[in-house]
Amino acid sequence: MTESLRIANCSGFYGDRIAAAKEMVEDGPIDFLTGDYLAELTMMILLKDKTRKEDLGYARTFLRQLGEVAETCAKKGIKIVVNAGGLNPSGLAQASENIYSELGLQARVAYTTGDDLLPRLDELQDRGEALAHLDKGIPLSELGSPVLSANAYLGAFGIVEALNQGADIVICPRVTDAAVTLGPAAWKFGWARDDWDQLAAGVVAGHIIECGSQCTGGNYAFYNEVPDLSHPGFPIAEMYADGSFVVTKHEGTGGLVSVGTVTAQLLYEIGSTRYANPDVISRFDTIQLEQEGPDRVLVSGIRGEPAPPTTKVCMNYEGGYKNSTTFAMTGPDVEAKARVAENAFWGYAGGKDQFIETRSTLAHGGPAETEAFGLLTLGARAAEEGPVGRKFWNAGVEMGLANYPGFKTVSSSRGANQITVYWPALVSSDVIDERVVFDGKETPVAPPQTAPITDDIPVPSAPAGKVPSGPTRNVPLGTVAGARSGDKGGNANVGFWTRSDEAYLWLEQFLTADKLREMYPEAAQMKVERFELPNILSLNFVVHGLLGDGVSASLRTDAQAKVLCEELRRVVVPIPESLLG
Repeated sequence: MTESLRIANCSGFYGDRIAAAKEMVEDGPIDFLTGDYLAELTMMILLKDKTRKEDLGYARTFLRQLGEVAETCAKKGIKIVVNAGGLNPSGLAQASENIYSELGLQARVAYTTGDDLLPRLDELQDRGEALAHLDKGIPLSELGSPVLSANAYLGAFGIVEALNQGADIVICPRVTDAAVTLGPAAWKFGWARDDWDQLAAGVVAGHIIECGSQCTGGNYAFYNEVPDLSHPGFPIAEMYADGSFVVTKHEGTGGLVSVGTVTAQLLYEIGSTRYANPDVISRFDTIQLEQEGPDRVLVSGIRGEPAPPTTKVCMNYEGGYKNSTTFAMTGPDVEAKARVAENAFWGYAGGKDQFIETRSTLAHGGPAETEAFGLLTLGARAAEEGPVGRKFWNAGVEMGLANYPGFKTVSSSRGANQITVYWPALVSSDVIDERVVFDGKETPVAPPQTAPITDDIPVPSAPAGKVPSGPTRNVPLGTVAGARSGDKGGNANVGFWTRSDEAYLWLEQFLTADKLREMYPEAAQMKVERFELPNILSLNFVVHGLLGDGVSASLRTDAQAKVLCEELRRVVVPIPESLLG
């Protein structure tokens, strides 16, 4: 292949392994260091910081990482692109410049702006932007609560412009997770705004490495196959001008890069086979994976479609308060004990009528036939703090000598948590005023190009062969299928993949949307969509409404749907014995 661009990611979320940045710049050759720090919930964490102190509002851990790598990056010519700017990219840019000055280093810092639409919400609605909730269809004008934040997901070409102007480090606000990878690649190879296939490949590369070690063996269904899971290496995308790339990691580091680990990450938090970003729509049903060598997976064949005319907006509004209490119960009759505890608790708490929503979750542990252990979590939401504050905590305490045998609380809080509710929407891309700020000058960034879809990209067919049949054995679904799940606002996704054509043919026939509802009773009355990805032997499901109003507001113990995948893999189903050899 021709010259590659080595883009290394050092952060998958705000709080990820601090040492990863230093490891990536010191353990092997790279050209760019990138980091993804922002989740939907993170924006609210940063808002609280900024409310407390105006010059905050960014991911502060990045500054510690920068202090550890600035000298090495300057020496090796490694450029840095991160979205750690959050709600205050200018503040983080200034703080970064201060670090360079303290170290006696020269570095040119740029930042991008234009994602913050909060001051413009009235103006945008007057111009005809409904900002309707993506899942509920309700226009923003009908929301009766104050909006706390509104941030559009910017694309990659602000990053490209900053790099074109000579920036060594680019601080971004709310850009898409993939943008910090696509930007450096588009800059390096000179990809145009309508090089759809190459742009789509850059988005796929960004999606794979954005969550750090989650594509190098972290949270992997077949975890027992991963060497040194105690300290997996972080990922690198070796990008090429034609859009193909290799996913790898530094030699000698822990973890695993395989077709399986890459497939698992491809299925994380996606919807349909068309993965929309501001700059392009990536067709996930065209991705081809090949194990090129140990810890090296070649990704190729990716096709792209013109950018959509709209950009996603993440808004959050005030949603009241919530709290929860968890009780542990052991020995026989766990379910009966749980009923006794629940009935008593709501009485001590003052009755259910005072709450907007309540939820009871009983998680069993130990052999099902003995019910050896159980965790009962009781949660509630209220418009005011009172019902879910100290009074809610007291309810569990006051039961201490007056309830089931072996009574024990394992989790409770004296105070309520303030809720912010997620409101996803779309806005016309051409209303966004993105700018690059560098060397005291602001440069406008043109909105993404869009066009009608004229190239009919063929949909891949299932592998050749017959669906396995014959005698079956009742075993967990996870015996033949891996899975990964996550949150998409109030929806959850769960993707399954197999490791042989025969297993995929069986899974495609067996695991329908109706079957998934049957296997997961909580989703029995919910809309479930299925999307086929035979190119990577995978099925993806979207369960609409499973997470209610999103992570912050959800009363589920698995508010981000991270556990959903393993809950479904443990369900016992009849699997052909020919797949179990």
